[in-house]
Parts: sequence; structure tokens; C-alpha cells
Amino acid sequence: MPDKVHEVLVLCTGNSARSILAEALINHRGAGRFRAYSAGSHPTGRVNPCAVATLQRFGLPTEGLRSKSWNEFAGPGSPRLDFIFTVCDNAAGEVCPLWPGRPITAHWGVPDPAAVEGTDEWKLQAFEGTFRILERRVSRFVDLPLSSLDTRDLVRMLRNIGEA
Repeated sequence: MPDKVHEVLVLCTGNSARSILAEALINHRGAGRFRAYSAGSHPTGRVNPCAVATLQRFGLPTEGLRSKSWNEFAGPGSPRLDFIFTVCDNAAGEVCPLWPGRPITAHWGVPDPAAVEGTDEWKLQAFEGTFRILERRVSRFVDLPLSSLDTRDLVRMLRNIGEA
């Protein structure tokens, strides 16, 4: 199974900031092994400009990123998901659709940088902090030896990543 591309969905309520950052990070760091998407239970319909600025600052592509509903991933023709990560506490507690396949899920909650008020500099610092947390978690995730782990160990490791 070394040539398998693992399908990953990152969920948040608004799909404008945290889940967008994680989608871009997984696609960049896991290129060739992972294909990531993001979605929200109640998408805002726009990507937060600070999320775009943060990704660009760290040299990650932003083309094609958009705020979308998780319903896009629950119907016929949807990717067969291998992993689903929630990055906000609200999404983790919501009743989710039935996902195609049997994805392994984990909660990787991070602070919401879009909730920070103040100067543009403060907002960008908040986005950078969230980006760095997600970057560490994504790096640990994409480095896992997936083919040599049983499901129970993989679930444990993914949950541990979310707590770090």
C-alpha cells in the first residue's frame, strides 16, 4: 500500500481559518502521500485574508482554497476519506454526516485566530501561532509509518498529536 494517497478532511465550523491552514499544510508537507480538503459545518463562504497572508508568508500555495460545506464530502462521488481531523471544539461536538469509507478521526483543537481582536499585527501574530501549532502536528502526522501501524495504535498516535 505504499503508493496509496490518503484522503484527509479537516473540519471546523466556519472553514475560514484553522481548517484552511491545516488543509494547505497537509497538502504541502504530505505531497504525493496525502490529499487534504477542509470544510465547515456552517462555512462562512470566504477564506479569512489573514489565513491567506499567513500561508503566503510561509511559502505555501493558496490557489484553490475556499470555504465550503462538509456536505460536499458526504454524498455520492465524494472522496473516500481515510482521516478526519477537527480543529475547533464546536466542530468536534457536532453531529457529523456519515462519511464515505471508514475514516479514522481525531480532534486537534487549536485556538481560533479569527477571534482575535485588535490591530492587524496582533491578528497576524495569532494566525502565525495557530499555523505553527498545526505545522508541528501535520509534520508528525505525515511522518507516521502508516503501513506498519495497526488501527488502534494509529488512533492513539493521532490523538496524542492533537494533544501536543
